Amino acid sequence: MDDLVKFLVARIMDDNHAYAYVADTLGGEALLDIHLPMLDLTEQLAHDYKAMDPSDSRSAGLAYALRVLAQSYAGHPAYSQEWRP
Repeated sequence: MDDLVKFLVARIMDDNHAYAYVADTLGGEALLDIHLPMLDLTEQLAHDYKAMDPSDSRSAGLAYALRVLAQSYAGHPAYSQEWRP
């Protein structure tokens, strides 16, 4: 699961850099502002999972949620099919 969390955080960082590039190049109005909070929320869930004790009863549900969120990056070459929910 650690590999999935690292992968997901790296993709979020890539997306944030891409959004910053678009904003610098085309202006902020070119961005879909609705997507930015989702990136922040997904990153927060990944950090919460890393900080969570594995015995926490919420751990399994959060792991499943991260697997579902990571599916949006299934086309990325580093995505592992074993992460599918």
